[in-house]
Amino acid sequence: MAVITVSGEPGCRSGEVARLVAQRCGFDHIGASQLDAMLEEEFGLAGGCPAKAWPAMAASILLRHATESHLVVGVDGAENLFRNFPGLLRVRIVAPRNRRLGNIMLDDRLDRPAARVQLKARERDVAAARKARYGRATAPPESFDLILNAESVDGGNLAHYIALAIEVLTLKEYGWLSKAAEAQQQFQLRLQLAKDGIHPKGRANLRRVQFSHPSEEIFANLLDFYRIAWEYEPKSFPIAWDVQGRVIESFTPDFYLPESNRYVELTTMKQSLVTKKNRKIRLLREIYPQIQIQVFYQKDLQDLVFKYGLAEQKAK
Repeated sequence: MAVITVSGEPGCRSGEVARLVAQRCGFDHIGASQLDAMLEEEFGLAGGCPAKAWPAMAASILLRHATESHLVVGVDGAENLFRNFPGLLRVRIVAPRNRRLGNIMLDDRLDRPAARVQLKARERDVAAARKARYGRATAPPESFDLILNAESVDGGNLAHYIALAIEVLTLKEYGWLSKAAEAQQQFQLRLQLAKDGIHPKGRANLRRVQFSHPSEEIFANLLDFYRIAWEYEPKSFPIAWDVQGRVIESFTPDFYLPESNRYVELTTMKQSLVTKKNRKIRLLREIYPQIQIQVFYQKDLQDLVFKYGLAEQKAK
C-alpha cells in the first residue's frame, strides 16, 4: 500500500495540502476531523479517545481502508503509525511564524493580535496532544522523509512537489494492503486495545469526498448524471503577494472539469461574502487570462436543482 502522511506546524495549511495531494494522485484523503468522526463511529467513546490508546485506534481504522485504496492522511502525528511499511512517505510542512500568522489572519479573518493568540493556542494544543499520544511534544525532523517550506510556496505547488516525490518513488506501484497482512496487524492492535478495555462498537466508513457545502454535492451529482469528469478543489492560484514576492492570498475554485479545461465556482453565500469572492475571481481572470472559469450564482443553482430534480434525489 502507499500511505502519504502530511502534517505541519499550526497555521501551515497542511490539511489543505493533504487534500490537494489526494486529488492530484487519485488517493483517498483522511483529514483530522474525518478521522475523529470515524473513531467515534467505530469505538463509540462519547468521552473522547484515551490518549495512550489513540495511535492503536487510529492505525486500526486506517489499516482497513488501506486494503481498498492508497491513502493520504492529513493528521498530525500520523507519521508514527506506519513506520514499517515500504510504501510510506512522511511529509512535514513548515513555515516562518509570520507566514503562519498571516495564514490564520486570512483564514479566520482575525487581526494580528487575535491571530497571535490563536496560533499560540493551536501550538499548545498540538504539543499537548503529541505529548499524550507519543510521549514527545515536538515532531523531530528525522521522523519525516520530506520537509517542505511554505514560506513562499502556495498549497497547490506544495502538493505538486509531493506528487512528484510519489512518482519518483513509484509509490503508486505498491499494491493495496492484503487482507492477510491487515488481519495480522489488526490482531496485534486489537489485543493492545483490549488491554485498555476498548472494543469496537461499529464499523466506520470512509466518505470519499468531503464537500464544504451541500450545493457542491448537488452540483457534483449533476455532473455525474451527465458523465462529466470533475475534480473537487484541485488547485489553488496565488492572487496576492507581499513586497518580498511571497504569496499572501490564494483562490481555490470549487471544481475543475478536465475534459473542457474549465474551472467552476459556486456562489450561494450572503451578498457581503459574494462581493469578496467576486473580487478574487476578478483578480484570477486578470492574473491568469488563460484560465477559463465559470461562476454559478445562487439563482443559477436553484434553476439547476429544480430543473433536474436534484434536491429530491438527494433527499431520497
